[in-house]
Amino acid sequence: MGLIKAFTSSVSSSLGDQFKEYISCPEMDSDVLVQRGIVNHGDGNKNPSEGVITNGSAIMVPESTAMMVIENGKILDFCAEAGTYTFNSESEPSIFTGGLGKGIIDTIKKIGSRTTFGGQTAQDQRVYYVNLLAIVGNKFGSPQPKKITDDKYGMLEVTFFGEYAIKVEDPAILVSNVIGSNAKDTVLFSDVLGDQFKSKFVEKVTQAITVVMRKHKIPFGDIGMYGTDISNEMNNLLDADLYGKYGIKVSDVAIADINLTEESMKRVSKIDDATIFSNPNMQSGLMANATAEAMQNAASNENGAMMGFMGMNMAGQAGANVMGTVNQNVTPTTPNEPIQTPEPGALFTKEENSLKFCPNCGKPVNGGNFCGNCGAKLN
Repeated sequence: MGLIKAFTSSVSSSLGDQFKEYISCPEMDSDVLVQRGIVNHGDGNKNPSEGVITNGSAIMVPESTAMMVIENGKILDFCAEAGTYTFNSESEPSIFTGGLGKGIIDTIKKIGSRTTFGGQTAQDQRVYYVNLLAIVGNKFGSPQPKKITDDKYGMLEVTFFGEYAIKVEDPAILVSNVIGSNAKDTVLFSDVLGDQFKSKFVEKVTQAITVVMRKHKIPFGDIGMYGTDISNEMNNLLDADLYGKYGIKVSDVAIADINLTEESMKRVSKIDDATIFSNPNMQSGLMANATAEAMQNAASNENGAMMGFMGMNMAGQAGANVMGTVNQNVTPTTPNEPIQTPEPGALFTKEENSLKFCPNCGKPVNGGNFCGNCGAKLN
């Protein structure tokens, strides 16, 4: 039982009368994963049999869908290339994989005839269409704070929310596991991935955030810029639950916002303060800023500016003692060479001692054997 291309693109419904049966895909809503095809009996089929696709019938395959002919739960033929095809029950299956590649053929071979429709008649042939477009706008969020690990701040509790998109990567897995065990005309996204999956999704997002932060060595505040990395990590974490069962993968994850709890915010502030006071350069800037603020406050002291500046001077002495203690722990740039501090006025003494004066007029001279001012001969 195989498919033979009748047209390279979709045809109008009026051409359906040329065939014994014309099977088409109804309009699918954005949240539909699988939809059973509609069978239109043409004029050439005077005595149609329900549940049987007549030899010579036409099957239409729209863009961005995968079509499967299924008999008693077994995939007879598969097509993911847009067009109209003639069903030939006497030929071998001719699988048109479209952009899905050889992997879909391997899946069909692996599945074989292991699945059957429960309680169905011995002869039941159906056509199903699988939506290959990404299903977007699926919201997620953490109702309770989740723990993540930050390289700098350690264990933090955060809340977050966002949206994700999924896409069917292997329609054969989806149909065999969903339709094969429970024949339905329409399978919605919520039928396959309900509330239980949403809870698991949030847990996996928490793990993915931690993994991406460690891998790229980024703080939690920058995680929103790594949506693709989170998507890839999510697929690794959800492989057995999502792809293995349904042939579905996460195509995108967008974290709209991520926030620290109050306790974690205090923890971050303490660590940031400790970082500032352990850095001499940052200490200098902090002290300079504090001094400027102190001068402004001293000038507006209600007991008078003089009292304000006296208090500021006392505080400055205490601050200098603190800075001196801290700076003792700072390793010099060249520890083996002591810092040479010149005596006051030493830079100018050498210059004064090197000057010569004319014995005749007393004016300084710049060298030579004669005074440039009076012309007297110098000793």
